[in-house]
Amino acid sequence: MNIQIFFQNQQPFQDLLNLGKVSALFISLVMYSCDNSTYLAEKQLTNDLSYNHDLDNNDNFSPDNQWLVYDTRTEEGGIAASAKIEKVNVETGEKKVLYALPNNAEWGPGAGAVSYSPVDNAVVFIHGLMSVTKDNPYQQWRRTGVIINDSAPNVPIFMDARDITPPYTKGALRGGTHRHEWSGDGQWIGYTYNDAVLKALEDKTGEKHNLRTIGVSKRNNPVALEKDAQGDNVSGEWFSALVVRVTPNPKAGSDEISHAAGDSWVGTKGYLKSDGTPQIARAFIGKVKDKDGKGVDEVFIVDIPNDITIPGDFGPLEGTDTTFPMPPKGTVQRRLTFTANTPHAGCTGIVRSSPDGSLLAFLAKDEKGIQQIFTISPNGGVPTQLTFHDKDVAGSVRWHPNGKQLCYVWNGSIVLCKMGNDAFEKRFQVLTAPTNLSPSNLVWSHDGVTLAFNRLLSNGEAEKSKQIFIIKPQIAE
Repeated sequence: MNIQIFFQNQQPFQDLLNLGKVSALFISLVMYSCDNSTYLAEKQLTNDLSYNHDLDNNDNFSPDNQWLVYDTRTEEGGIAASAKIEKVNVETGEKKVLYALPNNAEWGPGAGAVSYSPVDNAVVFIHGLMSVTKDNPYQQWRRTGVIINDSAPNVPIFMDARDITPPYTKGALRGGTHRHEWSGDGQWIGYTYNDAVLKALEDKTGEKHNLRTIGVSKRNNPVALEKDAQGDNVSGEWFSALVVRVTPNPKAGSDEISHAAGDSWVGTKGYLKSDGTPQIARAFIGKVKDKDGKGVDEVFIVDIPNDITIPGDFGPLEGTDTTFPMPPKGTVQRRLTFTANTPHAGCTGIVRSSPDGSLLAFLAKDEKGIQQIFTISPNGGVPTQLTFHDKDVAGSVRWHPNGKQLCYVWNGSIVLCKMGNDAFEKRFQVLTAPTNLSPSNLVWSHDGVTLAFNRLLSNGEAEKSKQIFIIKPQIAE
């Protein structure tokens, strides 16, 4: 059977699914029985179509590359309705539950968006506050990060401390952390953040204060807090600080930003500055205002000092009733792209760094208005266009661990693109057959042998769930 013909003719396939005549196992077998060598065989790891197995565009492989971790969120309820963190064995398909909330409701607490440490058998994920109720549910500013060790399932370690009772506490935050990512050495965790104190101020004044920004936590420096009556304050085992400054009303034409997200660590060990010194940093998308006052997303980087316990020049680490917690001394925030005055302004996606930290990949429109992958040095300069497709690159950009290839989703397929100076048609390879429901959430194993991703499959009742698949591309060095 030709897999390209099979998947491009979607309606008969979908009709069979809706009749319940095609099982997940059959889909997997079809993929393995295809004789078209153009596309790679796909192995389906999860088969329970009653719930999602969401990789969430995170770092999901265990340090030994044998397990993939995921959450079980619903499409409608999101993380608040997700009650479990599970993992699946890449070879055998065996599943294990790492964490389960026994009395989870549609309003929370919820658990999701999980990532494996690259060096320890431990995962980190979003956890809603245990004090949630129907009237005071899971929210962006009412959550924290929880770590679970593989050896101790269901024993939560609260990573970032949370203190919304003045006077606030240095090393604690006042809201909710999200999309946690371990550094290459496992000593740091980065994330996006929303502030509960400023959300309350926004509700009180009607003025914009609930802005998304970026923080980091460093291990081995616990922050202890007294329990409050509502249970909204949480002690944390790591020391936390915000590292990116945001403002509700950036000055037009300036480098001030009102929103920061799409962030990731730069390199597994940081990057080399122009003077040759190593620097840990996070790259991200920040929203500036162009000269006409219109919002534009640009690529930024923030250099992070090794010691985040020393206050900087902009205010206290713990914040005030009317200001965010401020970045530590030595934090340097820089703008890298300047697309605001071009015909196709803006950058998007998660900014992804090459393993050696020398290049940052992001999505932006080319001169034809087509969304492509570009790269830029963490030290700045002119971006380089990497892809030259005739249709938009959809996203899920991930570097191969060798730093010489990137994979991404384009035209319903997973595509691999080599770095280098060869013509583009010689550098890119379509790995999977195009499908109407595109693959998503790509993630490489640490050894670069396996690429995992999500596909949406029907359960036969017009509902779909995310299932995990893997492929094993042959990577030329």
